[in-house]
Formats: sequence, structure tokens, C-alpha cells
Amino acid sequence: MGRTVWYPGHMARGRRQLEALLGSLDLLLEVRAARAPRLTASPLLEEQGRLETWIVLTKADLAEEEVTRRWVDHFRRSGRTAWAVDARKPLPVPFRKALQQRRPDFRELRLAVVGVPNVGKSLLLNRLIGKKSALVGGIPGVTRGVSWFRGEGLLVVDSPGVLDPKSDAGAHRRLAWLNATKGQVIGTPQDLAMDCIAHLEEQGEWGRIASVWNLSRESQSPEERLEGVGRRLGRLLPGGVVDLDGAGRAFLEALGTGKLGRWSLEVPPASREKEGSS
Repeated sequence: MGRTVWYPGHMARGRRQLEALLGSLDLLLEVRAARAPRLTASPLLEEQGRLETWIVLTKADLAEEEVTRRWVDHFRRSGRTAWAVDARKPLPVPFRKALQQRRPDFRELRLAVVGVPNVGKSLLLNRLIGKKSALVGGIPGVTRGVSWFRGEGLLVVDSPGVLDPKSDAGAHRRLAWLNATKGQVIGTPQDLAMDCIAHLEEQGEWGRIASVWNLSRESQSPEERLEGVGRRLGRLLPGGVVDLDGAGRAFLEALGTGKLGRWSLEVPPASREKEGSS
């Protein structure tokens, strides 16, 4: 696969920090977007098999409920522990209880929240540690140099979002549809939106978008679809010409934030083969 050019230094440091942390942790919470659980798998975990890892599908309120349920079932059938949450709300009681059951008798449960950017790690971290938590200072025997927070029965370390430097440009373009990568370094808003529209057409999903914005359902090119979006939203330049970049930004923002309804980019495979970390 070809390499992408966007791999900031803080992501490389995050990889090194997490590798150094593994010996201090009891559990990893790998945060993935419920709308794309396979695409948003963390590259940090590809080579680590030493530590128990739970998959937490966040922003479940933006994904199709039935599809998310199938993803959770898929991971669990594959021997993985998986949960679906909306971290803007209190975490499910069974999830909280499961964490407490993993807690050692003699100290807090030590865990890390990891994942690619913008999948909801910070929201989950805040829910885990609560509003009254505080940054923890030096703790004997615990790796320093990263941010530790103490919650109820938990000691949680945050980590920066890390993208896979080896993943192909196509994967990063799709991540940009979910606001999980910086789209401006992958392509223009117009190009990204047109790619996404083409994907929606292929999946038979354009009709839902058309219904929300009262757009044409007739056969059109992705550019014509985007022009329709721009006119519907008033993204016009002098002379009445559609600002395709502005229309693209508006389209992706609406899709990414749920303004166009619940939508799942990926569905789980039909096979019961064991699912890996990616």
C-alpha cells in the first residue's frame, strides 16, 4: 500500500508512549466510530497482543442502530469484548459494572483510551473519570510522561489519536467523511464530498439524503448532486455559480454530525471468521 504524507510527530510519540505504557496497564479501551468500526481500528494495536483490549463503538447515536447491534454481535462472536455507547450520555450500567469487575482487589483499574482522531476518545475519557477528577501526579511504578486521570476506581491514561502511516489514501479519504482525519491534506472539500456522494449512490443510500434536503432523485453525476446541495443550502458565488468547495464542506459537516440522519458506512461481514484488531 502507498504511504500517506500526513503522519504528525505527536502520533509517532503517541505510539512510543503507548508501547512503553503496556506494562503498567490492566486494560485497553480501543475507541472506534460506530459508523465505521473496521476503518477506524487503531493501528497502535496491530502488533500488540499482550494486553486485553475492549472495543468501544462511540457516537452510536449517529450510526444505524441495527447495524451497530450486528457489529457488537460480530465482535463478541469473534471472541472480542465490545460495547456501543453514546458518550454524550451516562455510560451503560453493564459497561460500568464490567469495568469494576476487572479491577484488582488492591488498587484502581489502570486503563488507556486509544483510537484514531475524532472518534470520541475525549468524551469517553470524561465519562470514565467524571467532572470532579483531577490530573494525577507521579505514581510509583507507573510510567510517567503521559496524562493520568483518576476516576471512581479507575486510573486512566489519555493518548493522542494515531493514524496508520501505512494505510492507503483511499482509507484516509473515507475517514475524512467521518471527520476523523484532516480532509484538507487528503483532498479538496469538493473532491471528498463527490467521493462520498458516489459511495452513497453505490450503496443505494442517496435517496435518504435527497429526502432530507428535497433534492433530485434522478440519475445525476456526483458533481451535479453536489451542485444541487449547494443551491439548496445557498452556497453560491457571484453570478449564481455554486461554490462547490463550500457545498462540499457543508455536505460533509451535515453528514458527519448527524444532521442527515443516522448512517453507517460499514456493515459487519457475514462470515464468522475471527476478527482481528483491524
